[in-house]
Amino acid sequence: MRLYIALFCDYRGKKVGAKGIRNYLIDGVSGTGKTSVATELERRGHHVLHGDRMLAYRGDPLSGERLIVPDDAPLDAAFRHRHHIWDVAKVRALTADRSHPLSFFCGGARNFPAFLPLFDGVFVLDVDRETLIHRLASRADDEFGGKPEERDLILRLHTTREDVPQNATVIDATAPIEAVVDALLEHIG
Repeated sequence: MRLYIALFCDYRGKKVGAKGIRNYLIDGVSGTGKTSVATELERRGHHVLHGDRMLAYRGDPLSGERLIVPDDAPLDAAFRHRHHIWDVAKVRALTADRSHPLSFFCGGARNFPAFLPLFDGVFVLDVDRETLIHRLASRADDEFGGKPEERDLILRLHTTREDVPQNATVIDATAPIEAVVDALLEHIG
């Protein structure tokens, strides 16, 4: 009996440890369609992890240390956004799960540099400014991007691209969701 040990490379070609069969990150500023893409991927039978629901917490993006802040504390949008991070240990464990041929992690986190090497590919959803403004205008006040302060922050981040992974494959997310997911899956092969 032969034992094979696989070495995996991340989307930049750097070798990383054992991982699930293939893992992909789908990122983008709020309002670009990450949740809609996740829902469509699930509808098609793919394994999807909603990072903003399953992995996110308020913490220090460098150390990962949780911030103890009361739920009703009046925090500005920039603070909430800067400290929206994912649990790196959970991401590591989930990417090592070999029970799914493909896993899609959908969402955004400010500590993404800590876990990017775990992914076989990284996609950033992008839309034009007018589409983003229209999508954000339809959000409820209790959803991030529903308040004017949050919309202003998102529009600034959309312009600067400062909080999305660089060197990612950009997917035009202005098309109908089925076409967006088709384009994403074409890149995977």
